[in-house]
Parts: sequence; structure tokens; C-alpha cells
Amino acid sequence: MDLLRALGRRAWTEAEYLRWCAAAGLVGPRSAGAVPAAAGALFRYGSLVAALSFSAQRCGGRAALIDESGALSYTEVDDRSTRLANEWRKRGLRAGETVALLVRNHRGLFDALFAAAKCGTRILLLNPDFTGPRLSEVAVRERVDLLVYDQEFESALGTLSPRRGAYRAWTESPQLRSLETLIAAGSSEPLPVPAELARVVLPDGSIAAGAQAWSLQPVGALLSRVPLRAREVTECPVPLFHSLGFAMALLSVGLGSTLVIRRRFEPRRVLESMARNRATALIVAPVMLSRLTDLDPLSFAERDLSALRVALVGGSRLGGELCRRTAHRLGPVLYHVYGSTAAGCVAVATPADLAAEPRCAGRPLAGTVVRIADESGAALPVGETGRILAGNTVPAGADRLVPTGDLGRFDAAGRLFVAGRAGGPTGSGNTVVSEDSRR
Repeated sequence: MDLLRALGRRAWTEAEYLRWCAAAGLVGPRSAGAVPAAAGALFRYGSLVAALSFSAQRCGGRAALIDESGALSYTEVDDRSTRLANEWRKRGLRAGETVALLVRNHRGLFDALFAAAKCGTRILLLNPDFTGPRLSEVAVRERVDLLVYDQEFESALGTLSPRRGAYRAWTESPQLRSLETLIAAGSSEPLPVPAELARVVLPDGSIAAGAQAWSLQPVGALLSRVPLRAREVTECPVPLFHSLGFAMALLSVGLGSTLVIRRRFEPRRVLESMARNRATALIVAPVMLSRLTDLDPLSFAERDLSALRVALVGGSRLGGELCRRTAHRLGPVLYHVYGSTAAGCVAVATPADLAAEPRCAGRPLAGTVVRIADESGAALPVGETGRILAGNTVPAGADRLVPTGDLGRFDAAGRLFVAGRAGGPTGSGNTVVSEDSRR
């Protein structure tokens, strides 16, 4: 009987996620023809390649990304990663080995990410601050077999020499060991099915993709609160090695939207790009949003930002003053994501939530259970502060909640407030954006 209830709850929850995905244009009649290829890619190569295959099939000529070198279509991203994967396989790379990426936001990251996924490797995203002795330490500990790096980090590699090679991604002088050279030489023939599915590991050690049971939860839950839509334009200055940036980049790929990225955050360039590309969504950390809205009012008045519907913020808590300044500069478009490494995305504060209570973390996502508990795990009443426990009904079940590491409370309207770290200094359970991303 318990099993039947669990299966029924799973079916109902997945149906709700499907409904939100359909409302966003992710699934529907226009996508039906792409489903078989995406399903095949899902079982052969995993969720990363399936997302790319899905969008390459239904909107192949649309720009998948725009960086400082220009635009690449979904068809081009798919083809480039296949060619690179074939070249890596010729050089000995095999499923289960580790590919490390020490790169900033640009096309090389996508080339390497999807190529490594097509090879079935373990993909390790490195923080660009991991240089010098620390980089060598991480490479040895994680048993890195192949390294992709930007030219600016070459001096920090030292004697590091992975057995499958080290290849330049962003470089001012293409050479034999650059990604572009390998892509130009590579075959576009489909790759053999790898013995393992790819996994993506973030700098904090958490698994970003490839470890969970199949579910629409990661996408459907967020879309239940944030009105992102298919085939739009997302401006994403957040570093893609960061959990927020990585998650939103993959969501953009799945939606068939255009992701606009650049190697370094410069507020005025971001504002200009938003207007030029008619961005409908902006993904930022609070420190970035603060620097952006600090620009003079004339900068906003001179640019048409009317397409913007979502400014999604995560990484640390917002202050009331920043919420008000954002509303004044950009309009009622601010959405704040709260979550943790262990629990994933837990709650989202909408513009209405932030207008009523700028300090709140929002309301739990669809299919997410949040409990305020005492030290014994017993639930506390509304208004009382305790440990924040959270979990998704899929796949773990609502009875398996994990601590986010924060203290918090609910108000009478059902909004979550974060009071500080559990047993530590005040702060959010989110991963704090690195200093590197602020430059």
C-alpha cells in the first residue's frame, strides 16, 4: 500500500512538472519531432547530451550562445562537440576518466563540456582561483586525465601534465593543442555509446548533473515559480562553474534559448548587451546586481530593456535597498533563489514576495517540502526560528529531508525567512559567489 501511494505521488508530481514545462514551451506539439532523438541521447549519453540534442533537433539554426567571438547555433555546438569528442577518443580518452575545465565563460567551455559528456567522462569544473600549487593538488587528488584551460592560466599549470593531454580553450594564438585545432580536424561521425554516463562535479564537490534519478523536477520545479520561456534570450554574467550559472546555462540549452556570456563581468557592457540582444532574462549574483544598478540612471533611460521579464538572483541574501533599487531601474522583474548544495533549489521569492517582504527567501517550489525544526527534528510552529530542513518529493520522498545549514522561520503568509547559519555566523545556505566573478 505504501508503495502504491509513493508511485501515485510520484506520478502526480511529475504530471505537475510536465504542466509547467509545457507552459514554458519546453514540451508540446512543436517539440514532438525532437523527442525520439532526445530520448535516445538520454539513454546513450545522459541528460547533458539529451538537452543539447533536443534543442539541436527542434531549433538547430537558432543561436545557442553568444560570446566575445560571436554566435554559435545549436547545430554548430552539437557538431563542434562531436568533432572534439572524436579527437579526444583518438588520443585515448575513455568513459569514466576525469576531464577538468579551468575556463571562463565562453564557447570553449561548452565545446569541452558536451564533448566530455559524449565520451562518458567525469567532468570537473574548476574555479579559476584554483591556480598554482592548489591546482596541482586538486589535479592529483581528483586524478585528472585531461585538462582544458584558458591561455591566461598557462603559467599556473607548472609541471602539471595529465596523461590524456592539456588543451587550450580561449587563446589568442591557436596552436596544435588548442580546442579549435582539434575541432577543425575532428570527425562528425556519431560517437559509440560510452560504458558510463557523464557526471559533472562543481568546485565544492557537489554533483551538478548525472547522479539523480530521471525526473522533470529540476526544471519543472523552478518553472513553477519563475516565468522563463523557450526560445528567448538569457544574459548570464554569473560564472558557469558556479552552481547557479551552470544550472541556468543547462536550462537555457534545454529551453532552446540563446545564452549570452562573456569572460568577465563589466556592468556597462552587460547593460548594453541586454538592450542589444533584447534579453528576456538576466542571471546575476547580488554583488553583480548591485554594481549594475549602481550605474547612473541615464544609462538605463537611454537603453530599451522592455524585453526583460526575469532578473534571477542567487548566491547570497538580498537587502531591502537593493530590491527597491532594482525595481526602480528594471521594473518588477526580480526573483530570488534560495537553496543549498545538499537540498538543491528550495524556494523562490517572486517580485510580489519581495515587494511585500524584501528580506524573505520566498515560498517553497512545487514538489519541495520545507520544515522548520528544533534540534530533535520536530516541526516548529509558524513564526518560530529553527533549523531549515528541505527535500523534494521526487525522488527521495518528503520524509527524507536534509538540513540546508541555515536557521529560519515561516511567516503567516507562508514565506520563508533565513535568520542565519545554523551554529555559525549569519549567512545564507547558498554557495557564495567567488571574488573572481566580481571582476
